[in-house]
Amino acid sequence: MIPTVHEDRDHRGQGRYTLTDTGDGHAWGVCILAEGLFGEPRRGTYELFGWVPEEGEVYGWVGSRVWLVPEDSMLDAWLLEDAESLGQSPGTDGLVLTGLDDYEGPPEGHRALVRLHDGYRWLGSCREFTRVLPPGHAAPPLVLRGLAPGDRLRRALTTGTRRTLDLEEACLEIRDDRGEPLTDRLLRPTVRSWRPSSRGTHLIDLELDGEFAPVPGYARPIWERWLAGPPDARGAWAGLGTRQRGAWLDLVRERGCRLEHQDRPTGHAYVLEGRHITDEPSLYLALGEAVNGPGGYFGGCLGALVDCLGGNFGYTAPATLLWRDAATARDHLSHVLTPEGEPYDLVTTVLEVLAERGMRVTLM
Repeated sequence: MIPTVHEDRDHRGQGRYTLTDTGDGHAWGVCILAEGLFGEPRRGTYELFGWVPEEGEVYGWVGSRVWLVPEDSMLDAWLLEDAESLGQSPGTDGLVLTGLDDYEGPPEGHRALVRLHDGYRWLGSCREFTRVLPPGHAAPPLVLRGLAPGDRLRRALTTGTRRTLDLEEACLEIRDDRGEPLTDRLLRPTVRSWRPSSRGTHLIDLELDGEFAPVPGYARPIWERWLAGPPDARGAWAGLGTRQRGAWLDLVRERGCRLEHQDRPTGHAYVLEGRHITDEPSLYLALGEAVNGPGGYFGGCLGALVDCLGGNFGYTAPATLLWRDAATARDHLSHVLTPEGEPYDLVTTVLEVLAERGMRVTLM
């Protein structure tokens, strides 16, 4: 007999993971462990021919966002996220880059000069590039262990047809150990198999195939920290590198957009601790904590910052902000690059956005 779970929306204390139907929001089931959540996402590989570096060798992790800027100004820059360099291809003048393609590209091949930058500095240029198709491999299944299935999943498993085992589009909702919403992952799951779970006589282990982007391995310690609950002190991210700070900011944003914030009254005085602002993720992490406390969210880019300043994220204009150690951010973020490679001052831009929306800032 397949056990069941009542399909209410309060899963506090029942498990970290709830598999829900995105169409009507009903729960397929709730479990305590999602095996296969962490792994290596499918990455695109590009060989850049005629590579000429601008500031020495480019090897290892390159940046969260690497932009390929074509010489032809009529073309937009192409984004390669979480880019890594495998170094120069043996016996050639080409550099091999891997990364997560954005939804538009880069294209399969481009036969003209392209320059690369990581948002902070120019890395080099190539005369052309091509996409190297990786070898095909089957992605490992997502296994929900100790799952208490809902009524509809129980019926689907009992029927066992191809149609009933295709769950179409679903969402894996993830909560921390306090039972508070943290983040989610979209899936297009098909049931591969299921069996009784060793974690309880009324539970099952459910194996799912389908489209799923695993959380990369470098982000796993960040996730495990947040799954235990939000930080209780500011600056818990300060000792991390830029790549890990980006993963921390992703969870801050995803969690923050699920919370209900109580806007403070006008005239509130905020304090921003700026001594660790050495890259873009840390700028928004520090700003989020200034407004909403440890682990707080107040934008993860300029557009999101504007949205947060409009209300419903803990702020009501007018207010004041004391920015301590502002020189650190000035040193690191006053000369950054747009996707097209145009230089601008990120700190000045943020100050202008804050001022336009009623936040009077004092720099120290």
